[in-house]
Amino acid sequence: MHSLQFAVPVRVAMAPDGPIDEIYGVEQALDLLSDWPAGRQGPLFQAAFNACFGANVGVVPPEEAWRAFAAFCRVSNILAKDMMYPPIGDAGDQDAVRPLARGGAGRPLRPRTTRKDRPASRRRK
Repeated sequence: MHSLQFAVPVRVAMAPDGPIDEIYGVEQALDLLSDWPAGRQGPLFQAAFNACFGANVGVVPPEEAWRAFAAFCRVSNILAKDMMYPPIGDAGDQDAVRPLARGGAGRPLRPRTTRKDRPASRRRK
């Protein structure tokens, strides 16, 4: 694998019902970011751009660029609904992936709790 490729491509859909494109690496991510409208460039855009540019020049690991870019795509509402995380850990199953749902980039998924699961002191009356 090329050192600037993502472990798992970032799947994006520029329109809600449009075709899904896969971004395979840092250079493709930078291409998408450089075409992004100036009026929609906020702090998350800048973080993704900086991470991808840093990975391109070798000061940021590609995994960090992937996370920043995937977070930007999720918040910008262009991330495909079936987007997956890259493999977990080095020693674990390399085919294991987990969805980029609910928790978002970098946050673990938490099980939902019900009222009876909460301690009595924290229950609402």
